[in-house]
Amino acid sequence: MPERSPVSSSQPVIQVHNLAKHYGPVQAVDGIDITVARGEIYALLGLNGAGKTTTIRMLLGMIKPTAGVVSLLGRPLPGSRADLWADVGYLVETPAAYPELTVAQNLHLAARLRKLTSRDAVDTVIADLGLAPYARRRASDLSLGNQQRLGLAKAFIHRPALLILDEPGNGLDPAGVVEIRLLLQTLAAQGTTVLLSSHILAEVARLATRIGVIHDGRMITELATEDLPAQVHRQLSISTRDPRAAAAVLQSAGHHPITSADHRLVLTGHHALEHPEDIATLLVHAGHPPTHLAIDEDDLETFFLRLTGREASS
Repeated sequence: MPERSPVSSSQPVIQVHNLAKHYGPVQAVDGIDITVARGEIYALLGLNGAGKTTTIRMLLGMIKPTAGVVSLLGRPLPGSRADLWADVGYLVETPAAYPELTVAQNLHLAARLRKLTSRDAVDTVIADLGLAPYARRRASDLSLGNQQRLGLAKAFIHRPALLILDEPGNGLDPAGVVEIRLLLQTLAAQGTTVLLSSHILAEVARLATRIGVIHDGRMITELATEDLPAQVHRQLSISTRDPRAAAAVLQSAGHHPITSADHRLVLTGHHALEHPEDIATLLVHAGHPPTHLAIDEDDLETFFLRLTGREASS
């Protein structure tokens, strides 16, 4: 593996100040600041078209910023030596591969381009990404999910100090999403810094250590993942055959149900949200068993509507 330049543990791995990209009157990215420490998993969270991919492409030097300063691994862009990219792995938009080559051949070629000397690098990344059943299959014959796995394998193969991934869960089934999440968490625990983009609020909440929320090209807010539950509204939604009687039972037990327009009962209290099974038991014993009981959370659109509404009113 190529020798890496030392990076101080106290030095930000990614430092971005006032980053902007304008296409004529269109402000695709407008004055974003980002600082990411070593070993963090930092997620850019936003709806499609928010400016996530444009930001990532500027971080990787694929497009030139209109304004702003970018530093990766303590080295400024542009102007850094080419060896910076030996420490960076990336996957942007659709994964690229040589279609007539097999999965293994694509990865052996990636290893040669990365000047990897270990013969185990390809076998290891194939195992990590669950690609063993497809190792001899041509890239053109892979499903969308396995094409994404191959793209991720090429990004991971040299175990970079910094991974930059644009929507890494694209095309993956739920089991694949979990596998990638665990792999990224393992890499971060070993010191790899990860910056990724996503439009899936629930997955970001499980994976990232910090989140930057982007909307219309601007950074609305940054928050630690442990602070996300306070920002995302949750409620326990209950349906019964007799909502009025069920509401009386809940009120007598100290809860404060709200009746929705479609006659569902809604609870937002801490105990109800943390122990919905207690609510179900209470109603069953009272003779009003729930026909539906579920925790509802904000979807990404609702989350953004509230954040942007908060921003507009501030």
